[in-house]
Amino acid sequence: MLGEGPELAYLSYMANRLRECHRALRDDGSLYLHCDPTMSHKLKLVLDAIFGKHNFRNEIIWKRTTAHSLARKYHARVHDIILYYSKSDAYLWHQLYTPYEDEYIRTKYRHIEPETGRRYQLDNATATGNTPYEVMGVTKPYRFSPDNMQRLIEAGRIVQPRPGAVPRYKRYLDEMPGLLSQDIWTDIQPLNSQAKERIGYPTQKPLALLERILNSSNPDYGVVMDPFCGCGTTIHAAQNLGMPWIGIDVCAQACKVIQNRIESHFDSLWDDIEFVGMPKTIDDAKTLAEYDKPKFEKWAASLTPGMEANKKQVADGGIDGRGRYPLRKGEFVDVVSQVKGGMSGLGPMDVQAFNGARQQANADMGVFTCFEEKVTNGMRDAAVNAGRFQNWPVLQIYTVQDYFAERKPDLPLAA
Repeated sequence: MLGEGPELAYLSYMANRLRECHRALRDDGSLYLHCDPTMSHKLKLVLDAIFGKHNFRNEIIWKRTTAHSLARKYHARVHDIILYYSKSDAYLWHQLYTPYEDEYIRTKYRHIEPETGRRYQLDNATATGNTPYEVMGVTKPYRFSPDNMQRLIEAGRIVQPRPGAVPRYKRYLDEMPGLLSQDIWTDIQPLNSQAKERIGYPTQKPLALLERILNSSNPDYGVVMDPFCGCGTTIHAAQNLGMPWIGIDVCAQACKVIQNRIESHFDSLWDDIEFVGMPKTIDDAKTLAEYDKPKFEKWAASLTPGMEANKKQVADGGIDGRGRYPLRKGEFVDVVSQVKGGMSGLGPMDVQAFNGARQQANADMGVFTCFEEKVTNGMRDAAVNAGRFQNWPVLQIYTVQDYFAERKPDLPLAA
């Protein structure tokens, strides 16, 4: 159906990870997969195969942005899809409610009590099948027993709109939980440029979105796991709600963002958090490079935001990592990286050889990663001489020291 190409590669990549998520999930657990409408229908087929189509619960529509003003020959795309599956029929669930819309309040709760200012509606007080009895001169089968009806009358909760009319129950708006949570979410606003929680990560989601998901499907405070945790919104939301969590990401830059986020919001928690597989200092990185070169290369290749290390580290053609970055709608920039972690000397020919490997890989740009003390002026000149790709240099040298100093390479993702 798909043919060879990036869509098949992406779905194969996701299928393996979703299968592992299913394996790790508790029998009463659930999975939420956030995706855009271009791939959601294909990912749903993958999830049906792994979780079983009978365990599909919802396709949630989240309005992630306002309408676009640019004219196109299709309706403006303003939503994302969240696919919700459970592992079994015995899944945990806590019913959530959302505020009523203003128009609903205006039409359904149109009465305002003068003494208190409380909004209310006059609801039906009768019930088919009950034994009729008289209230305020009207004999009907009522929802309440005669004793309860009398108590409600004394409390002012039974109202006769006019003489001879059927008495009605006075239902206050502020006593209602709200609207049952629906599968179209328009009340959670996307993050704008001025949002206090915004940290500059390109795919950052609002905390309210993740908190709604966790509140509905993790009522017993089980472990929350996000295997693509990015800038850490899921684990931030879990921590806010007092839920234990595990976050996983292949990008060291993402882990650094999460580290900074946790330090700034949960300073007292810092000693209780374990970062696994990530050097925390330059000395840690040098030790890793000396004793486990393959692991260092995988770590260093992921220092560039959005870059994922190769799974194949032998006969890799001089490429240690790959990334794809959005340029504009429907267009992407392919970037590759090469890591040199040894303590031996480097020179311009190493950069030139990497440029050849980049061209062989049909990549638009390349990032050469090493330790700062190994970079020479000749190497920087060789990178400059590789030219430019639109607004960006074709080759960049990005050092381990740059990463720890929180400097980012000049790429579309980081622009």
